[in-house]
Formats: sequence, C-alpha cells, structure tokens
Amino acid sequence: MSTLDLGIIGNSTWSALIDERASVVWACVPRFDGDPVFCKLLDGGDKGRDSGFFSIELGDFRHSTQRYLRNTAILTTTLADTHGAEVEIVDFAPRFKHYDRFYRPIMMVRRLTPTKGAPRIRVRLRPRFGYGAERPEINRGSNHVRYTSDTTALRLTTDMAPSFVTDETWFVLEQPVTLILGVDEPLQASVPDTARRFFDSTLDYWQEWVRYLSIPFQWQEAVIRAAITLKLCNFEESGGIVAAATTSVPEAPDSGRNWDYRFCWLRDAYFVVHALNRLGATRTLEGYAGYITNIVAASDGKALQPVYGVSLEARLRERLVDSLAGYRGMGPVRAGNAAYGQAQHDVYGSIILACTQLFFDQRLMRPGTREHFDRLERLGRIAAASYDRPDAGIWEYRGRERVHTFSSIMCWTACDRLAKIAAALGLPERTDHWRRSADAIRQVIVDRAWRAEQNTFVESFDGRDLDASLLLMHELGFLEADDPRFVGTVTAIEQRLRRGQYMMRYDANDDFGAPETSFTVCTFWYIDALAAIGRGDEARELFENILARRNHLGLLSEDIDPKTGALWGNFPQTYSMVGLINSAMRLSKSWEAAF
Repeated sequence: MSTLDLGIIGNSTWSALIDERASVVWACVPRFDGDPVFCKLLDGGDKGRDSGFFSIELGDFRHSTQRYLRNTAILTTTLADTHGAEVEIVDFAPRFKHYDRFYRPIMMVRRLTPTKGAPRIRVRLRPRFGYGAERPEINRGSNHVRYTSDTTALRLTTDMAPSFVTDETWFVLEQPVTLILGVDEPLQASVPDTARRFFDSTLDYWQEWVRYLSIPFQWQEAVIRAAITLKLCNFEESGGIVAAATTSVPEAPDSGRNWDYRFCWLRDAYFVVHALNRLGATRTLEGYAGYITNIVAASDGKALQPVYGVSLEARLRERLVDSLAGYRGMGPVRAGNAAYGQAQHDVYGSIILACTQLFFDQRLMRPGTREHFDRLERLGRIAAASYDRPDAGIWEYRGRERVHTFSSIMCWTACDRLAKIAAALGLPERTDHWRRSADAIRQVIVDRAWRAEQNTFVESFDGRDLDASLLLMHELGFLEADDPRFVGTVTAIEQRLRRGQYMMRYDANDDFGAPETSFTVCTFWYIDALAAIGRGDEARELFENILARRNHLGLLSEDIDPKTGALWGNFPQTYSMVGLINSAMRLSKSWEAAF
C-alpha cells in the first residue's frame, strides 16, 4: 500500500520520491510538472504491481533503515535480510558548480554496496510513459538500456550486467555496482568514476549550502531538512517554486480533494522565499524575482493569475487521468489545475511582499531599482482597485466568491509595502499616495470584517464564518500582537477551528462538504500567533507535537488527520516546511541565551 513514508531527492530541475525499501515510486521528467515516468504512488489498484517504479529488491527481506547524509539531499537506504546480509543504496541527483554554472541534469545516481554478508538482489526498472498508459520500447546496449516512446527516452548506464536489469535476474551482490539513469545521452566516462565524482561534488555542494544558513539554536536538524526540501522545490531554470512534488494525493481518504500542486502559486512562493531569506539563502529570492518580472511583463497590466507553470505557462488546463487509479486507489488523478482561471486578489500583496526585500537587503547582487518599483506600482494599482471585490480566496473555493478578508488584507499589504519602498527610494509623493491608499483600505476592512459581538475578524466582509488565514494579521503588520482585536480573533479561531493539537483552515462546507483533515501550515500559523500574544509554552507544546508528526526523514505533507496523526495531501508540501522554519525561528531560544 502506498504511504507518504518517502524521501525526496532532486537538484532544482527535477525530483524523485523514494520509499523505505528504496523503490522510486514518483518522478516526473523532464521537470516537476512533466510525465510521471515513475508513478506507482498513484496507481493504487491491481495495476500498481506493474506500473512505473525503479526498485532494488533484497531476497528474504527483513527490514530497512533510511536516512539522509548529514546536511545533504543524498539519501541512503539499507536493506537487511533474514540471514544477516545487508545492501546499502545511495541515491542522489547530481548538483554542483561546473564551469561557473550549476550542473543539475535530469539524472539520478544509485550506488549499491554489499555491507554485510552476501545479499541476493534484483533490480527492477519499469518506467511508464503517458501517465502510466504506455509501456516503453526497450533496447539493450553493451553497458546501457534504453527505454523509449514517441515522446520520451531514458537511458540507464551501468557497470552491472544489463541483462540482469532487463530480465530482472536475481544475483548475489559481491561488489559495488552503479546505476545512472537519465535522459538518452551516452555517458562519456567510467560509470563508477563518474558516480564517485558526482557524489563528492554533490555532497560538497549541499554541505556548503547548509553551512551558510542562519539557523536557530534549537531544532536545527528539522530546520535544515526543511530548508533543503524547499530548495529542491525550486525550479532554478526559471526561478519558479512548486507547491509540492506530487499531484492528486488526497487531502483526506476518499474525499475527492485531489489536486495537482506541481506549479508555482505566487502566494506559496512568497512564503518560501520569505522563509529562506530568514535563513540567509537569498539566491532563491533573486531567482524568484526574475520569475515575477517575467510574469508581470507578460500580463501587460492585466490581472494576474494565482498560479503559473514552472516555465511561466499561463494555461494550466485541468484534466482527469484515467490511466492511474490514484493514491491507494482513491481517484481521481488530475493533471493541471483550474485555479489558474480564478480571481485571487491576495496575489498582488504576495508578489510585492516577496520583492520588498530587494529594496532593503544590502546582501543582494541585484537590488531593487526605480524600474522595479514602477513595475510593482502597476500591481499596486490593481490591488487598490480589487480589495473590496469578490474572489475565490486563499482556499480557492470553486463554487462561490466572496470579499475575503485575507485577500483584502493582502491588498492593503501591497499598498503599505509600496509606501515603505517609495520612502526608501526617496519618493515623497509616491510615499504619500500609497500610504493614503493603504489607510483607506485598512479602514474599510475594519468596518466590514470586524464583528464586535463575536469579538473577532471574520473570513469575509459582513460574514460570520472564520478561517485560519486571519491568524496572519499580526505577521503581515495589519494589527499589533497586543491589539485586543487580534487576541480576540486568535481566541475565536481556536475555539471554532482547533481540533486537538491541530488547526483546520475553516469548518464551513465547501464544494466537497466539510473538511476532515487539518491544514498543516494553519497549525504553524496558530503556533506563531500564540507565541506573539504571550502564550509561548502552549506554542512550544504544539510545535513539538507537529514535529513528531513528520515522517521518518523529517518531511511533511499538506494535511494531518487530527484523530490519527496520519499524513495526507500532496508531498512534500512547501507550505508545511515553511511553517516549520518560521515557528522554529520564532520559538527557539537565542544563541546568546543558550550558553
């Protein structure tokens, strides 16, 4: 049965998910939103036994252990049999500096080493194309195997017998072997020498990257793993950041809440770059700023979509994939996301928030300029005109639109930050303009979204429902933490939306009924809000609980079942890993106080 006890490897071009027994169960080529050539994760019916995977199987298997090499995205899995024999599998996607640029090919390297006894193994490589619908044509060479279709071609190059791969032959592993899988290009050097060189360079890259992170004193390992995971979800070629590596892992069992998250939501990407900025990893922001520049230029002054493709694609047509049964057989499987056609007015604040640091951070190689500011002003004008108009909101309701309070606050945020940027640039007239706009929007929000009789802000103008995005009002600077209205909102939300140690995003019925699982980032928002209003001990208790819900490799998905603690939803979810980083940074004791 499929689970989310998975590790991720990647190199900011593509990624693969690997289960506890070293089977690659999900990987898309040539990039995050491409064809899942390994798709076993989503073929939960009988076909799942024969659909796309890349496994290393051990005879008389007993148990496995799995870990990342310290401060890297290199995954090791050790399989042990009932006779005491063991085989270690090291998996990674090469990433390192080469010729003054990053080398990040569509490639994974698997190194198999007998570490105890005489393990008897077999290699099963069964890619599928067309979302699991097409079997490849297989052609064997002297040291490689090609898997091809009309649209896709993969090549496995190896120093083991290729016939053992194609015939799935059991054999005793007496010495290390290497498997290099990638696009259909011949390898120009020795297989083991290439693997060793790529391993050493990739190890050096990740450990050097981590070395310069500004991490908190406490929960360092958790924060480092979260940061590496966020980096793996960055499509460095364009600067875009995917929300997750998967599609259609349901938010709850048999809920139909199955969505494709392999795209760049402007809102989610802001939270990612903000978290990485706090850790000192500024290159991702600079790359994302380039992505945003291209999005805004292509919009030609028109309203922006909430989500785009990783290479700036605007049209993300949603379709059902009949060739895959779904996670644990729980369809549907979707490719594409119809949310691209929605109005979500918070996107303008998300973009401007993400770009604000360009004007204030002296570390950046390409700081913000007057030209950047002029471009952001175009978005500010749309925000100022949209704050009181209905939209689908942060939760992307498909069946209704309202004037959502969070969207309005984000429009206020857009104007507020433009005023601050204008002041930094020495533009008094533009500073006054955007300050007046922000103040006017703020007053309308207070008038329309504050309900004194409930002692809380509500999720939409003149409404009565609550949603967890209101926990961000202090974080965004809309209210001070000691403002009684913020304290009242936090109290109301916890009374209505808290389930045990977890937080729901909302409890009202939507297009699929009432939500069943907690939205993980909302729990982190609640933790941060509690800390802000002086309830730090409660916040730390909740934080420790959610850390314990991570899988064995320190990763989180989108949702958690509040009754069982089980992970649900797309994986690994950038929102969730961002929440972990932000809460750890807020709750950790300082380095000075620790000694």
